[in-house]
Amino acid sequence: MLSRQHKLLIMKIVSLFSVVRGYNIPIIVLAQYLSAIFILAPEIRALDILLDFYLFLIVFASAVTIASGYIINNFYDSQKDLINRPNKSMLDRLVSQKTKLTVYFSLNFLAVLMASIVSWRAFLFFSAYIFLIWFYSHKIKKYPIIGNLMSALLAVTPFFAILLYFYNKISFEDIENHMSHFVVISAHAVFLFLLLLIREMIKDLENLKGDLVNNYRTIPVIYGEKISKQIITALTILTIVPVYVLVNIHDVGYMDIYFYASFGVLLFFLIFLWKSDSKGQFLRLHNLLKFLIVSGVFCIVLINPSVLWHGRELISNY
Repeated sequence: MLSRQHKLLIMKIVSLFSVVRGYNIPIIVLAQYLSAIFILAPEIRALDILLDFYLFLIVFASAVTIASGYIINNFYDSQKDLINRPNKSMLDRLVSQKTKLTVYFSLNFLAVLMASIVSWRAFLFFSAYIFLIWFYSHKIKKYPIIGNLMSALLAVTPFFAILLYFYNKISFEDIENHMSHFVVISAHAVFLFLLLLIREMIKDLENLKGDLVNNYRTIPVIYGEKISKQIITALTILTIVPVYVLVNIHDVGYMDIYFYASFGVLLFFLIFLWKSDSKGQFLRLHNLLKFLIVSGVFCIVLINPSVLWHGRELISNY
């Protein structure tokens, strides 16, 4: 039997896991490695990428920075979450604010330390990334449009970290040969950015009550639900642009199946959006977008499915 102290310790660990959104971090790490293997450096052995120590440090620094970002976001949103997410908020409060800040600063120090081992550019990149996350949570989040834009931009920033890492590894003569890789991951990033931006606006509709009480000047609060839904519809239509670039201009293998399926999901999303008027309905839309984003990560392997069909390619040259 566990003692009372051991049970409390386990609950605090679960609470901290909830605060840092520990279930999201592995997905982000997986997305970075899959992007490196299947998009940015398909000519390099997958095993060499997986064993690249400096790439590991970049991915590790990204994961730690994102975890610290969730902590500082939770710190500033504690009052709002009591209204919008009472059950999760009570779990998160098992860890004191002082402990959260201690972990926050420790994770940030670890992130910049790992980045500094890679290069001074990586150190500056992650230092700026950490500052922007704090600035967003402290100031920008409460403002309409710019808060949504910055949140989505910060979410895709880790992918540009590995893009810059591979960009710095290639010679000037090889830049032209690698431009298609950069265009592909940029188009992926734009598609992901739009999905994340739409999700942020759905969250504003979902959290309308808490935002009103805590004076968050979100789009639904200032302009109303109808305007918010119109903007979401426009952003959903805009996803056609990066998908067109990926499917019709660049070769993404069998991943075009994912994009065609995404259009079907997004069409259903729009129909249900205009019929939704309660927190529960907006939450279902939010979860639908999360499913689309996470499934997109796993579907990256469809760009080069031969890696799955012939496992030896993971440890041999193409």
